[in-house]
Amino acid sequence: MSVIVALYNRLDLTQEFHASLPRTLPADLAWELIYVDDGSTDGTRAWLGTLPPPARVILNESNLGYAASNNCGARAAAGEFLVLLNNDLVLTRGWLEPMLAAFGRFPRAGLVGNLQRDAGTGVLDHAGVFINSKGKPEHDRTLPCLHRLRAYREVAALTGACLVVPRQTYLDLGGFDERYVNGCEDIDLGLRARRAGLRHYVALRSVIGHHISASRGRQLRDEENCFRLTRVWRDTLASLAARAWCRDFITNPFGRSFVVDYQLARAALGYHLRLRRRIPPVVHAAVHGAIERELARWREMFGNA
Repeated sequence: MSVIVALYNRLDLTQEFHASLPRTLPADLAWELIYVDDGSTDGTRAWLGTLPPPARVILNESNLGYAASNNCGARAAAGEFLVLLNNDLVLTRGWLEPMLAAFGRFPRAGLVGNLQRDAGTGVLDHAGVFINSKGKPEHDRTLPCLHRLRAYREVAALTGACLVVPRQTYLDLGGFDERYVNGCEDIDLGLRARRAGLRHYVALRSVIGHHISASRGRQLRDEENCFRLTRVWRDTLASLAARAWCRDFITNPFGRSFVVDYQLARAALGYHLRLRRRIPPVVHAAVHGAIERELARWREMFGNA
């Protein structure tokens, strides 16, 4: 197993993470640790130079970004599984075993994530990623009672902050798309894996803490990344957004208008209640309309580039 951690400053969090990692892994597990430093300037590189095996260090000559750093680590890795971790995680005992077990339980498992709580508040921050009614990826911060009784939950996508994937799967998919700048590369990878017939799961018995977006500037390119993702995956995002759109429409049927489209309302209710297996055409058109409004906003911000 190869643990890959992309670093950019925050030596304090990296040192806490480094101390906790071996304490929380199974004692009989063979593993390697690969740090990929992306141009840190806070003493991280000097500290990395003091680390003994099983740590290995890759130093990028310039700041390449999260996607490229993880790809560098994956190419250097030797393990059957890649475990992609952020340095701002608070690991707990037993976090890894349920994630690895998913690959034995689900033959078509592609990516496996876990539950992540805000390290400061304890509030659930990630139980998977869903596509919202505007066609945009969003952390699912809910866990219905029924799911609490289960060991796994299938989801559309997962955050890359804590992710397990077979190394060969990652390489076959081409790794992270490096055109994304610190955002949406994990969603794009998940969508490519889905297109290849793989399925994604959250291990509900694996729980860790996360100092969310601890690196300065982590979210500066979110809008541009979403713009790129939507242009590439518009039809797929529309299909994945349909249930969220129906739910939002049912809870707020008037929206910006005081006129209710009863044909649309019936179709939305039937699909939301899973009485219809296929997305009704009127719902499909409405979702594409919502996505087009977001695209128009982005075109005004960034042009068509």
